[in-house]
Amino acid sequence: MPPIKILVVEDSPTMRQFICFALRRLPDVEISEASDGVEGLKKFNLENFNLVMVDINMPIMDGLKLLSLIRKGPLNSKIPVLVITTEGAQADRDRALSLGADGYLTKPTPGSIILKTVKRLLGIAD
Repeated sequence: MPPIKILVVEDSPTMRQFICFALRRLPDVEISEASDGVEGLKKFNLENFNLVMVDINMPIMDGLKLLSLIRKGPLNSKIPVLVITTEGAQADRDRALSLGADGYLTKPTPGSIILKTVKRLLGIAD
């Protein structure tokens, strides 16, 4: 079975490390990291990912812009995108979901919740 490939786009090195640590509990996972939306988009366009996780507030290109660019690709609608952000307002959640996000988590989020959400989006049994 091929590895599960996940792209984590997060500008905070500490948060990115925390998310990756949680994801490494999945069997046979390959994690790519990007520190802003532009770097994330470049990596997204170079590889085939099973899941993309994006922060909203990032320099250069924010996560919502990245999400909208990912969703513009005709084959990209089936790739789950999980927004994980400090933005807890309902308007931010609604905007992300309207742009095509498949899930929305508000930081700080326990690693167990990140893992549970990722498993749900990837269709992996608990």
